Amino acid sequence: MPVLGTLDQLPALARGTAAELLVIAMPTANKAQMRRAVDLCESCHLPFRTVPRLEDVVAGRASFNELKEVAIEDLLGRDPVQLDWTAIRTQLAGQRVLITGGGGSIGAELCRQIARLGAESMTVFDMSEYNLYMIEQELRGAHPDLVFNAVLGDCTDAVACERVFASARPAIVFHAAAYKHVPLLQEQVREAFRNNVIGTEVVARAADRHGAGSFVLISTDKAVNPTSVMGACKRVAEIFCQNYASQSKTRFITVRFGNVLDSAGSVVPRFREQIRTGGPVTVTHPEITRYFMTIPEACQLILQAAVLGNGGEIFALDMGEPVRIRDLAEQMIRLAGKSSEGDIPIVYTGLRPGEKLFEELFHPHENYSDTTHAKIFLAQPRSMSWSILTAQLKQATAAVREYDEDTLRRVLVQLLPEFAAHERAPAAEVIPIGSRTA
Repeated sequence: MPVLGTLDQLPALARGTAAELLVIAMPTANKAQMRRAVDLCESCHLPFRTVPRLEDVVAGRASFNELKEVAIEDLLGRDPVQLDWTAIRTQLAGQRVLITGGGGSIGAELCRQIARLGAESMTVFDMSEYNLYMIEQELRGAHPDLVFNAVLGDCTDAVACERVFASARPAIVFHAAAYKHVPLLQEQVREAFRNNVIGTEVVARAADRHGAGSFVLISTDKAVNPTSVMGACKRVAEIFCQNYASQSKTRFITVRFGNVLDSAGSVVPRFREQIRTGGPVTVTHPEITRYFMTIPEACQLILQAAVLGNGGEIFALDMGEPVRIRDLAEQMIRLAGKSSEGDIPIVYTGLRPGEKLFEELFHPHENYSDTTHAKIFLAQPRSMSWSILTAQLKQATAAVREYDEDTLRRVLVQLLPEFAAHERAPAAEVIPIGSRTA
């Protein structure tokens, strides 16, 4: 076929050839190149498709002869990370692995990757019957030789956890079970604390009693300078694991990262549904930003951090540049062949309780440092008196039993001085207004 010109000439060439469809055949393009190609395609006002990404073809998720619509993940996901797969496989192959919350977005992807790495057995502990059923069906079909156990239960149930650990005898535990929706949890302190803090403590203590070698806590950037109940509870879970590491032979490692693209209930599927139904697309604030990472990339870096950790660390993943949610909405509307000016309006609804204008990956006092992996940073732990911490958690456990949410808020304030200001402040003052420099 004759080559008619360069990418920059696309609009003129499309007009000159009376093109009806544009195909982006750049499977090895990085994200910046892909965004440029999409921008040029959009300027032609013609439908466009793309061949699959090379990593999707290699992983068996797509074939080269498929044409698909450009997804937001093609533009926001970042270039593939380079991992030490030899070290990861050495640590996981032939091991008994337990994953709590293994039916969720992150938990399920961890299951898939660990199964491919040759784990001896995998136990998934999840309180969602449907999610547990779906990941069980998927893994039994894809990995018929894997010893797989699906256990329905709640990680705050100490008796159930004891039974699971006694039966599975895991060498490695990935604790992904958590409640995550900030506005929903803001007025449900008991459930947030019960699941995100007490659930972590129950599973961590069971891991210690049953001699697990490693325990990996999946945390969030919302735990840094938390303004929300959800973030505060995840920060307390981090503190517990950091300090419990010195009391246990188990290696307790925390991995902290931001939003993942297309996770259940997150902004991308919500925008997609709003666009499908004709809008409007709702954004809380014109300047709100978030970090994004694809689910597979987040899970790969979790596995890498698990190999790096010796115990007591908090690893934060390099999330790249923050993305303005308004730009995300506009891009998704354009990818759907619509316009935000006439077809699908964007409506700003105001920041919700506990919601930040921008997220952070480190607290200023954590003095983060580089690791041997370019995409993973190490936050220096902030120690706390073990006796004070356990006394506060004992008080909180009693408050959960009695549904005493006032006491639970006091415990959060006492454990987290940085959260105290947000609890005292009126709602309008909770959110720090300003812009974050990349």
